[in-house]
Amino acid sequence: MSDTTTMDEPIYKTDALIAQDIDQYLKVHEHKTMLRFITCGSVDDGKSTLIGRLLYDSKMIFEDQLEALQSDSRKVGTQGQEIDFALLVDGLAAEREQGITIDVAYRFFATEKRKFIVADTPGHEQYTRNMVTGASTADLAVILIDARKGVLTQTRRHSYLAHLIGIRNIVLAVNKMDLVGYDQSVFDAIVKDYTEFATSIGISAFTAMPISGFKGDNITAASANTPWYSGPSLIEHLETVEVNSATDADKPFRMPVQWVNRPNLDFRGFSGLIATGSVKPGDAVRVLPSGKTSKVTQIVTLDGDLEQAVAGQSVTLCFADEIDCSRGDVIALADNPPQAADQFEATIVWMADEEMLPGRAYWLKIGTQTVTATIQQPKYQVNVNTMEHLAAKTLELNAIGVANLSTDRQIVFEPYANNRTLGGFILIDKISNATVAAGMLHFSLRRAQNVHWQATDVSRDFHARLKNQKPAVLWFTGLSGAGKSTIANLVEKKLARMNRHTFLLDGDNVRHGLNKDLGFTDADRVENIRRVGEVAKLMTDAGLIVITAFISPFRSERDMVRQMMQPGEFIEVHIDTPLAEAEARDVKGLYKKARSGELKNFTGIDSPYEPPQDPEMRIDTTVMTAEEAADAIVARLIP
Repeated sequence: MSDTTTMDEPIYKTDALIAQDIDQYLKVHEHKTMLRFITCGSVDDGKSTLIGRLLYDSKMIFEDQLEALQSDSRKVGTQGQEIDFALLVDGLAAEREQGITIDVAYRFFATEKRKFIVADTPGHEQYTRNMVTGASTADLAVILIDARKGVLTQTRRHSYLAHLIGIRNIVLAVNKMDLVGYDQSVFDAIVKDYTEFATSIGISAFTAMPISGFKGDNITAASANTPWYSGPSLIEHLETVEVNSATDADKPFRMPVQWVNRPNLDFRGFSGLIATGSVKPGDAVRVLPSGKTSKVTQIVTLDGDLEQAVAGQSVTLCFADEIDCSRGDVIALADNPPQAADQFEATIVWMADEEMLPGRAYWLKIGTQTVTATIQQPKYQVNVNTMEHLAAKTLELNAIGVANLSTDRQIVFEPYANNRTLGGFILIDKISNATVAAGMLHFSLRRAQNVHWQATDVSRDFHARLKNQKPAVLWFTGLSGAGKSTIANLVEKKLARMNRHTFLLDGDNVRHGLNKDLGFTDADRVENIRRVGEVAKLMTDAGLIVITAFISPFRSERDMVRQMMQPGEFIEVHIDTPLAEAEARDVKGLYKKARSGELKNFTGIDSPYEPPQDPEMRIDTTVMTAEEAADAIVARLIP
């Protein structure tokens, strides 16, 4: 080939040069900052269309995707013969059929200045929980408003939730300006209405802009249709707004430990994602909740050791001392550690179809910590339309309330307003493993610091030796009329003849005193069993054999009581009587009243019973007499 080429001659690059170009491009791309944002608002405000337009204008659509989009737009689109950009995001068949977003759709795109992950969240009230999921990791929220409709209920709800989740960068995108003739007075009126509402919920600043997701006005460049608007286009604003990672780097160092990295005998490090702050070798750190201190000797990553690590990086830290540190612990600055407590006030967003049951034990996951938590009756529920605080006994789907909660051990935390990682949590149902709520911790309760366990000289082991027996809880569960009280009474009589120290807690008797303030709703049943469990625990500490006879219909509460006891001390006895047999006995006439509607929330009729899946004993009363059952139970307890 000659030193010069003509226009007709192609210029070829070697494989090495191509690889070099790709490597250079990836390095440039790697060092771009990342902005995570959500689009939210009411139904049909144009959220999916806006994201589709962003993907289209940023050249993030492949040719085959574009061809499919054009074909789908003709078949199921809502824009006549023009491209329906919403179809790029609405992937579910149900979404395309109904023209609404149901699930959270995440999309990635990039410009020359920044990378983006956008979450398209549903506008329908039924799917508010999905909006909370998308907002939980976002730096910015684009609140869309249909210029023809103005500020709606879901506009207020999503704005309140975005602010509650901790999103401080709000864009008010007044969409579909093309359908109102790009009228400035319409835009100004909507901004005025929204400003009044935003101020009332604590949003001090937001960026308002007139757009058309369908036509592309003010999306990637200033539109000639809105000469009265002098602000930035949407993409210009997204490229320059400050992301959370930048502000997190200025906060005190915090790193929840995800796992202990020990590949061989010569290396031991603690791996995790740095939530806030920065760390470098030589820094004095403290491990919480134990409080042990040491110094960082090495910051290890896959690409080599670092001289400094900052918020958003995943690293492995090595210490100068062999101190106890494991998953769930938090590594922090030695002279500026976070708090640890076991009782809190929190805002809770309920996300399950089943209502919240105060007193029920749930898994609480915060950072890398997982503990058991119970929630008290809400202090109040928030009406997101009026911001009014309403009295509430529980929380239902999509409800937002404030309540106190307690955990079975201390957790390391910071208020959510200061640290989203150590202040935000989810609640998980122990039986179904479904996420039922998301929450934000406000502060620890003063009594969490003021109330401590008082050491006593006479131990529970001494109480047991004094009575010459091993403490235990015989937990009888079964339907009403199954024979629990009858068998429990026989068991106690037999143990008394053997000079055993016992106490019988019967469901009806307890409701005459300790639990006389409780009814028979699911929430009251949960609290009934929680109180009985606490009493039974105190009695085992005194060395007694405790016999309980309660329907205790829910597995979660029976498991909660089991967790209160020492290993092996909780013996679950299922008095297994079929519903038809129990109803035939009906010695108290309760089933008859329940069938006629006189008695509400009756277990087995209009309230569920969850039989034990793996009890220590199962007593079939259709083949065994009460006397035989009592003998079998005593033999199981005292071989």
